[in-house]
Amino acid sequence: MVDLSDAVWRKSSRRGGDGGDCVEVALNLSSVVAVRDSKSRNGGMLVFGRDEWRAFVDGVRAGDFRSP
Repeated sequence: MVDLSDAVWRKSSRRGGDGGDCVEVALNLSSVVAVRDSKSRNGGMLVFGRDEWRAFVDGVRAGDFRSP
């Protein structure tokens, strides 16, 4: 299990909706990137390896996940 006690969570600057609810990401951890729902901070989290996260971000930037 990964220790997330030192995670510094950051909300996206592109969040939508009136409530501002969105995904929060912790990028300050040495070997992983953690992701959680800002509405459920004590709920589950997803943990990605740094290479996995980089591949995801690169895919988003390239438009790989757009709807047809």
